[in-house]
Amino acid sequence: MEKCKNCGAKLVEEAKYCHVCGRRVERRNAEEIQVRSDDLIKKVKELIHEGNVNRIVVESEDGRTILEIPVTVGVLGALLAPYLAALGAIAAVATRCKIYVERRE
Repeated sequence: MEKCKNCGAKLVEEAKYCHVCGRRVERRNAEEIQVRSDDLIKKVKELIHEGNVNRIVVESEDGRTILEIPVTVGVLGALLAPYLAALGAIAAVATRCKIYVERRE
């Protein structure tokens, strides 16, 4: 389920505007990937290296957003280090996670 970029509310399918804040919904090519915590860091690194990813959102099993990683063109490894460290901590606690990937079209 897609979330509003402005307020974080879960959106109704095919909504053009957020029912909470009224902001126009931007449609992007997104996919959901379910991974075990053991594979979380490996999968995120793979997605970043693909190069056509705008944003990566990691959610827990119960649907809470744990981490959002904005990925831009030419991102440097040093900038990703804090995110990867946080993912390591998440992987130590969580059993399964969902990764939402927004790709450029």
